[in-house]
Amino acid sequence: MQLKTLFISAVHRFKQADIPEPELEAALLLSHALKMNRTEVLLAGEGFMDKTELEKFEECFSRRLGREPLAYITGEKEFWSLDFKVSKDVLIPRPETEFLLEKTIAAIRGFPGKSADTVKILDLGTGSGIIAIILALELAAAKVTAIDYSYQALKVARHNAEKHKVAERINFINCNWFDGIVAKTEFDVVVSNPPYIAREVLAKPFGMSSASLPPEVGGFEPVLALDGGIQGLQAISRIVVEAATVLKSAGWLFIEIGADQKTEVFDIVKKTGLFNSIAIFEDYAGLPRVLQARKC
Repeated sequence: MQLKTLFISAVHRFKQADIPEPELEAALLLSHALKMNRTEVLLAGEGFMDKTELEKFEECFSRRLGREPLAYITGEKEFWSLDFKVSKDVLIPRPETEFLLEKTIAAIRGFPGKSADTVKILDLGTGSGIIAIILALELAAAKVTAIDYSYQALKVARHNAEKHKVAERINFINCNWFDGIVAKTEFDVVVSNPPYIAREVLAKPFGMSSASLPPEVGGFEPVLALDGGIQGLQAISRIVVEAATVLKSAGWLFIEIGADQKTEVFDIVKKTGLFNSIAIFEDYAGLPRVLQARKC
């Protein structure tokens, strides 16, 4: 089948199925099936797919019509203008986490009288490893410890660290939050994108309310990386309290939060009496997204 005809048909069928960004998704699936980049696919519009390529495309296309996320089908996701491996064992990287990284990196670079290459950073719930890896890439010789409860997720994270040539600068630990941290008050920064979806939202079928999750999220992404307990605050509450036990004096805490959690998260941090300089930053969509706090 001619690529141009196949692309037009795929876009039409995606639109009928209410798949977001149908043109982009069709182009990316063609790129995956043909093992070409998007530019090469566009230039090859008058060309044809052979039988093997067409079968692969149709299989991937059917999976996407079933609302499986494109990133799980192709096995990769672009983040920070870099390609990262993803699997069903990890959360798919999102732009909100880029904003978390921007705030974290800006704060570290602004440390008075302290070179970024001496900063010790703890990444909690590393998943695919994107936070730890970007911090290692952006902050020369920074010492990063990355923790995840899922051993399968850590395998993905290690693969990505090796791919981006920072594996030797990241210490990956398989444990539940702070349970694998022996030394106390040694970190300059604790950063986390924890599970913050309310359990009651996870239980709602898609379309039942404005709060219910898209099928790509609720039906495919790992519950371990999504379920934040009642009101989505369980993991955040634990991180806030226990981060103070591993942070140095005046160390910084950064957490990605849900857009509806600003008041609750601010109160959780303030009530501990362990932090000052508490702020919650809005992302580029104008939604509360990143908690920043400094240990007293």
